[in-house]
Order: sequence, then C-alpha cells, then structure tokens
Amino acid sequence: MKFQHVRLHGFGYELPPNVITSDAIEERLAPVYVKLKLPKGRLELMSGIKERRFWDKGTRPSDAAVLAGQKALAASGLPASELGCLIFTSVSRDMMEPATASFVHNQLGLPEQCLVFDISNACLGFLDGMLFLANMIELGQVKCGLLVAGETAEDLLESTIKNLAADNSLTRKTIKYSFASLTIGSGAVALVMTHEKYSRGMQKFIGGAYRANTRHSELCQGGQTSASASGHASTLMATDSEELMKRGIETAKNTWHHFLEDLGWLGTDIDVFFCHQVGQAHARLLFERLGLTPGKNFETLSFMGNTGSVSAPVTMAMGIEQGVFKKGQRAALLGIGSGINCLMLGVEW
Repeated sequence: MKFQHVRLHGFGYELPPNVITSDAIEERLAPVYVKLKLPKGRLELMSGIKERRFWDKGTRPSDAAVLAGQKALAASGLPASELGCLIFTSVSRDMMEPATASFVHNQLGLPEQCLVFDISNACLGFLDGMLFLANMIELGQVKCGLLVAGETAEDLLESTIKNLAADNSLTRKTIKYSFASLTIGSGAVALVMTHEKYSRGMQKFIGGAYRANTRHSELCQGGQTSASASGHASTLMATDSEELMKRGIETAKNTWHHFLEDLGWLGTDIDVFFCHQVGQAHARLLFERLGLTPGKNFETLSFMGNTGSVSAPVTMAMGIEQGVFKKGQRAALLGIGSGINCLMLGVEW
C-alpha cells in the first residue's frame, strides 16, 4: 500500500505525572517474590523497563487524548475547523458506547462536519488509524484529520498486583502469564495528517505493509472481570510472553519482506526505526531476525514501559523532537500486536 500525497503535519504527546518504578512494583509484590523465591530486580532485568508513568486517579482515556490532541493541533498550526476526521485508536476507552472519539471531539471543539469514530486493534490501533486516514486523504475525501490515543493502564496494574497477591495457587510457571501486565504504562499521543497541498516541508507518508497470523490469537487476551461484591470490575490480562514473542517476530519477518518490496526500499535505506516498545529481549531478537542495525532503533521503553497503541507513535514524536529523525532521512514504524497482527509503515522527510 503506497501513498503519493499524504503528509504527517504535527505530533503532540502528553506524559502522565506519576512515575512508578519497577522496584516499587516489586516492593508491593514482596510476599509473592518471597513465596516463589524470585530474585529482586527481576522485573527490570527481564523487561529493560526502569519506570513507567500513570495518570492521576479519575483520568479517562478521552481526557488524556485531548491533552495530546491540543498539542498536535498547536504544532500543526491548522485551525480545528479544518479537520474532516477524528479517530480514537487506544486499547483503553471511556466506555463501550458511545465511541470515545465523541468525547474527544466535543472537548477539542471540532466541527460537526467531521467523521468521528474509534479503531481498536490492540497495540496497532494508531498505526491502523494512520493507514485509514491516509486512504481518505489520498482519495480526496478529507484534506486533513486527527488521530488520538490515550492509554490508561492504572487499573490493569492494580488488578494484576491484587490478583497475584491473593492467588494461593501461584507458581513460578503460572506467574509468567502476568509478567506482561507489569510492564504496561500510560500515555497519550496525537497526530495531524494532511494532503500535501496544505503541508510544507513535513514528513511524507510513503505507505506500508501488513500481515495477520491469527492462529495465535489466544496468546494475549485481556478484558474486565465480573464486578465484585464492591461493585468494581477488575481489568486483567493473560499473556504467554515467550510464545507471543516467538510468533510475533515470525510474523514480522514475513511482513518485512513485503514491506521492502511494496515500498521499493532496501533495509539499509532506513535511517531510524520507531518500534512498538515491548521489552529489550523482544527488540534484540527482532533486529537480529530482520538483519537490522540495533543502533538505528530509537527507544523509549526504559522510562515509559509498554504504552499500547501510544507506544510506536510517541516514540516517533520524541525522535523528531530530539533530532533523531531529520530532513533527508527515511524512517520505519514497526508494530507487532496481539492477534497476531503486524504492521510496518514508511516515512520520508
């Protein structure tokens, strides 16, 4: 899939105010660690995550997305009245109905002649949204639009810690299915995309490739449990991290060949990579299997953790901000999400 006239016109992001270290999480799980004879420092050692960030209590996904959306609009210099489409792309959402995008649309004061909806696809939602919005722009259906994501992982972490502490049958083997839930963080990101007519000197969205490997859709599953006696429903996730990494990178390798072929690129043509931030072992194995230079991988993992659909785009936003991705260069966004789905996007500046 390729595009001729689509530009990335302005990123915005918001980092939550509360920093939680891996050491602090392990302190709360101290009885579990003692019971299972787990070494202190295991969480950071295995994941590469020193800390992650969380919102203040009561922050909704739409609230977080609005903060990032305001910054993206300011960076673009475009009036809100020009937007023809708003897509909310997070795993987290305010409620089942209406679309979380509706709340974002209202708070940002966007026009009524604006298509408003949610896209949900695990950690790939934002990248999927980029493809969808790019198609609309390329076809002339809208001249510009806004993508937003606001992940709120607080309840997942709290529910996981409480569930592990209360599970008397827990073993060193079964705790592995909760490991990924302890690596999750919160965050928000937004991106204005436009037709080239309305954009000067911005990054050109070249296109991308995708592949599905849904035979392995059971490897990472999450959702809300039934409400307890207190009336509170917990959010829990079960992940076979080792098998998910194996099958995910297998899917990525297949996607990579199609990505290079579809865009007419060589792997050596790419100056910098912005990947979905999962874990240090995942990144190391991915680059090894694809034959890529690890030094070209810009990371935010150590201080943000895995922020779901926010992960890859906020990493790119920070890379642009820090001068890692510059004019005259090519960049690739690489995403692997539970399902299993893989999506790779190419950008030129």
